[in-house]
Amino acid sequence: MPRSISRLLRLAALSLLVGGCVVAQPAVIAAPAPPPPPQVEIVPVAPGPAYVWVPGHWAWRPRLATYAWVPGFYAVPQPGYVYAPGHWVPRGGGHVWIEGRWRLR
Repeated sequence: MPRSISRLLRLAALSLLVGGCVVAQPAVIAAPAPPPPPQVEIVPVAPGPAYVWVPGHWAWRPRLATYAWVPGFYAVPQPGYVYAPGHWVPRGGGHVWIEGRWRLR
């Protein structure tokens, strides 16, 4: 094993021992303008009783300097969890995306 990879693996193991769990921080997604109003989605029939609808949202595409609609979808949550939808928040002269997440009821 190359020395640089071996050193990287040792540092990762040490960080787990010292810090407990390594969690990647999500990238901050910022847009210079507010997103368009949400699109009206026709929610299809759920594929089963345990499924919940996760609504669509506008995603910023920096290479195109525009928003693109991400359609909603069905998901099966773990028992006791509900979905808190993502949303755009005005911040620092632009808008920042707050990622949706599953949270305890």
